[in-house]
Amino acid sequence: MISFLNKTITAIIWAILTMIAVFSTSTISESQVETKPLFWIASAMEAIQIHQPAPVIDDFEQLRKVKLSAAKGEYEAFQIVVQAPPGNLRNINVTVSNLQNSNGSAIDKSNITLYREHYIKLDRPSHPGWAANPTRGKGWYADALIPFVDPDTGKDIQNAELDAVPFDLAAGANQPIWVDIFVPQSTAAGEYQGKFTIESDRGVAEGKIDLTVWNFTLPVQPSMDSFFDIWENRGIEAQTLLLKHRLMSSQRIKYPDQQAAFARLGVKSVRLPFWSGANYQTCKMNPAPSVTELKQAAAQYPSDLLKYVFSVDEIDQCQNLAEPVKQWGQNIHQAGLKHLAVMKPKPNLYGDVDIWVVNPLMYAEARSEISEVKSQGDDIWFYTGYSTDYSPLWHLDSSPINFRIAQGWIAQSLDLKGVLIARADTWTENPWSEVPIYVQGDTDYPGIEMFFYPGDKVGLNQVVPSIRLKRLREGMEDYEYIEILKKLGYQNWAMTIVQNVGKNWQDWTKDINTLDYARQKLGEKIHQVSYKREQGKG
Repeated sequence: MISFLNKTITAIIWAILTMIAVFSTSTISESQVETKPLFWIASAMEAIQIHQPAPVIDDFEQLRKVKLSAAKGEYEAFQIVVQAPPGNLRNINVTVSNLQNSNGSAIDKSNITLYREHYIKLDRPSHPGWAANPTRGKGWYADALIPFVDPDTGKDIQNAELDAVPFDLAAGANQPIWVDIFVPQSTAAGEYQGKFTIESDRGVAEGKIDLTVWNFTLPVQPSMDSFFDIWENRGIEAQTLLLKHRLMSSQRIKYPDQQAAFARLGVKSVRLPFWSGANYQTCKMNPAPSVTELKQAAAQYPSDLLKYVFSVDEIDQCQNLAEPVKQWGQNIHQAGLKHLAVMKPKPNLYGDVDIWVVNPLMYAEARSEISEVKSQGDDIWFYTGYSTDYSPLWHLDSSPINFRIAQGWIAQSLDLKGVLIARADTWTENPWSEVPIYVQGDTDYPGIEMFFYPGDKVGLNQVVPSIRLKRLREGMEDYEYIEILKKLGYQNWAMTIVQNVGKNWQDWTKDINTLDYARQKLGEKIHQVSYKREQGKG
């Protein structure tokens, strides 16, 4: 009995000591976590909220490394989300290393651009009743991007009201960092590794970057055409910013080395500076410019570009404009140029317009006419418009996939050759804190005409990008994958994948994982075919 009692007492003591040890270890572990910055990796297509909790996963280390794949000549992005532990986090900075290949090749860190994401409060969201494509409502949205360094000099930005780094974080708050990796065209295909480092007053933390560079190159000049109009003089840097995101603009400001700049930046087309004045409000056209005027304007640009005149905007309900449109078309064609009109194709204007620009509702209403003009060699472009509750929209509160799927996937399925935005530079008096709202009827469309920000608040005399602009670029790059596969003879194979992602304006995935998986399959296919052909096996 005594022996049994002694054993029992001994067991109880042991249990108590074990429990003390466990709890002590647990407390130490939590304390160690609290002395370092907490962070995780997020996709470029994930919207990060200021106070969303860290992901729950058995192996949290998996969230501290990123695995990416990209073509040569492509940008690939991800986000580092820094979260402050209890007690706040101060003096935070983020740096990146070069990306190294085992064969000695490297992607220099000068090709990696870091931005701190800036949150803007939205009080007037989009319509809340769009069940087929719901928006995210009121709240704080990360959109403006504050560069870590001057994009021209690579040096630290001085005297900025909004400085990227260092920054402080209140306990429990998140601060996402946008990371843009550009893969130079001269990069050797292969596996590249690097790291990023987060420094703070609570210690240092590191994460890993693994990048697969595929054995093919995206063209500098995009295959898909576009026009994003800049209404005000935002400087030549605004044009350049759009071009670096594979988007064309008016080119109102001339580059001193125009021929070389156009080749370097991939300029595909130029809208010439003529406008009839006709839209759905005015329903009145000014006289057409003369053939001589048109030729003189076109002669200022390289001969290999698409040069066109955008004459009218949404005049479908206007009366008595057929003859003026025909006159504009006649002069434009005599000058050897193309004629673009934002309207549904009309049989009495066949042959007078070359590029018809329609939104999803107009597309649905004019399917047969669109087929007819396409059979005659005309092109169809699109704009996202304000007309449906089911098609992708480019509002501040739209889910991230909206900005990528229209041009990258639906456009391929519907054989759309370009995308148009009537304005890209609508700013309020305080763009860094007040969202521009376009109003149509009783519906608000926040941020729909704003894709970059003035740089004055961040210490720059030039514009800076938005996250939405970055996601538009992703879609333009996706489009290239399908174009490359078409040229390689795999059009049917590629289009089967494309239509599973974005078949038309009504039928498109809302799941970014589905899109990412499809892009991965397309990229791997091009890589395999390219490699085999280099080896003389395909």
